[in-house]
Amino acid sequence: MNSWNQFLASSDNTVLPVPALAAGFVAVVNDLGLISVSGDDAASFLHNQLTNDVHHLGPERVRLAGYCTPKGRLLASFLVWRDAEAIYLQLPQALLPAIQKRLSMYVLRAKAKLAALSGRQVLAIGGAAGAAALQGVAGALPAAPYTRLDLPQGPLLRLADAFGAARYQWLVDDTAAPAIWEALSAKLAVGGRQAWQLSQIHAGVPTIEASTQEKFVPQMINLELLGGVDFKKGCYPGQEIVARSQYLGKLKRRAFLAQVASSAAAGDEVFAAADPGQPCGMVVNAAPNGAGGSDLLVELKLDAPDSGPIHLGAAAGPALSLLPMPYALDALDL
Repeated sequence: MNSWNQFLASSDNTVLPVPALAAGFVAVVNDLGLISVSGDDAASFLHNQLTNDVHHLGPERVRLAGYCTPKGRLLASFLVWRDAEAIYLQLPQALLPAIQKRLSMYVLRAKAKLAALSGRQVLAIGGAAGAAALQGVAGALPAAPYTRLDLPQGPLLRLADAFGAARYQWLVDDTAAPAIWEALSAKLAVGGRQAWQLSQIHAGVPTIEASTQEKFVPQMINLELLGGVDFKKGCYPGQEIVARSQYLGKLKRRAFLAQVASSAAAGDEVFAAADPGQPCGMVVNAAPNGAGGSDLLVELKLDAPDSGPIHLGAAAGPALSLLPMPYALDALDL
């Protein structure tokens, strides 16, 4: 059994290889923050700011959404859900203060209040053995991806599957976390935030980080393929650019799953051997894969995979190997 205090004291960043993730894991994710938006106008305010529909977000649902500049470039990506008291935006903790401040600037006369929340631990669970282990502790599980349950210890979210198995986040109260952790870690491999990031990458789910702010239109990182963009909801910052990319066939880039035998980081540029003078894409997210290299979500020109080897950092850098995506990259004017 892995003691909660022992694990936190030794490493919050424990890496798990892909086979361990696929078999079953529990991870402490300590780099995510949470903004609550409460008040009578919370839904209408967020509906006018984000790429996804918030008005019709039911209490049992979880959605992805983006927050764009007027030029359609993503400043942040969120998990969004609501309960009777507020709407919640989950994003990297490093981005939270600036995003909260920027959103607050546009509240104006709306009855909406933004606050950063604390007092919960994010436990992530997945892999073949994950659901059964979690059900033994939680008692009930959300039935489908992007649904949620309110449990006494905190909200339980089911997110996109990876490795052919369900994945969950349980935002548990600080006081409940040690007992839940010890029960789950007795049955599952244990990891930290890098393990969760690796599972996110293999689920094909992108996260905007500080180094990639304002680099991507939502479709460049497949956000609309994951239900993170509603093209019928009306205006929000950058909506005209995002819609034009969708309907006028101007999008020429997508995010792909890849592997490289070196370290990598979000924001690293990649180069095609056939055109070494300029980058053909950028790393969206990266995580150590436990085998001496990194697995990546990498945004590329759509024709780059067919034009020869792709390299990290420079045309002579480590070569990328493209892996099968967990969902179809449907064509936009391919």
